[in-house]
Amino acid sequence: MRHVPQQTDGLFSGHRIDASRPGAIDRITDGVRKRGLVTLTGIDSRTDALALAAQIMAVIPHRDSDSDGITTIRDTRRHTHRAGFAGFGNGPLEPHTERSGAPNPPRLMMLVCGQAARTGGDSVLVDGRAVHADLVTGARAAASALAQPRSAYFGAGDGHPSQVFTLYEDHQVAVRLRLDGLARFSPIVQPYLPTLRAAIARHRLLMPMAPGQGYVLDNRRWLHARTAFTGNRVCWRALGQPRFAMSDGFTPQLVAQAAPALAGP
Repeated sequence: MRHVPQQTDGLFSGHRIDASRPGAIDRITDGVRKRGLVTLTGIDSRTDALALAAQIMAVIPHRDSDSDGITTIRDTRRHTHRAGFAGFGNGPLEPHTERSGAPNPPRLMMLVCGQAARTGGDSVLVDGRAVHADLVTGARAAASALAQPRSAYFGAGDGHPSQVFTLYEDHQVAVRLRLDGLARFSPIVQPYLPTLRAAIARHRLLMPMAPGQGYVLDNRRWLHARTAFTGNRVCWRALGQPRFAMSDGFTPQLVAQAAPALAGP
């Protein structure tokens, strides 16, 4: 059965912070710590996006960014069908972890809409905590296989062996995933990929964004994607490490339910 992403304004409005208001940085950092996600308004230019990113993260320049670390995401019409460059086309993107093939993916990602598409181009967000809980309660064998060390390889020749779910000694969990041509899985994991995809589909949330709106997410908790689009959609993206303390990953829902005083929402 095909699952259609749930379109909800609640995802945006429920986590919304006006980045231009006093105290916004404290609210952003608090929201990212607790929920792994905040949504933003009041970012009117690329300069605003860079200034905000620099306050909450040490921005990391990489292959696709300008020297200041900001990447302009748009349809270049030159990257169609190139593995690892799908973000620079106008097709849909599968839910994924940003830079999943790096040894240490950036902890934070900020995406801001500069110009909306004519049609489509909506952000799709998936809470990895919800997917993990879905599998632990309904497909425990899949959850166990997906947590086996070095059971996945993400990236090209310079990629990185890892696993979909990393379990830390303090019971925290982190997710790392891509599902395109640069992902390879061990025979232990392959039988459970349809189960994983189905769980992801059940938790896909569609989030349209207008110019000046965006989000910051914890790259160890939330997967992000995009619907196909037409027109000249432009977004600005920043990746980096937080300038504030964060735990290793997220608290699994079952642990949080057993000890609510020890876990954030």
